[in-house]
Amino acid sequence: MPRLDVREIPPPERHPKIHDAFAELDSGEVLEIVNDHEPKPLFYEMQAEVESFDADSYEVEREDAQKFVAKFPKQ
Repeated sequence: MPRLDVREIPPPERHPKIHDAFAELDSGEVLEIVNDHEPKPLFYEMQAEVESFDADSYEVEREDAQKFVAKFPKQ
């Protein structure tokens, strides 16, 4: 599963990098994102804009105060 840790990426650059990484996935693959906050805005953005995003299978886990791991599956 591809994993992208965006905690060190400047916030304005995060979503474009995530979208690019997601676009490279094959159908059925999952992009795992490590972030410093729950990526709800990204979830809503992907749900609205990316037809191949499987919002029903999205998962997020808070590992500690500064680490959230979210799984963005591709249909």
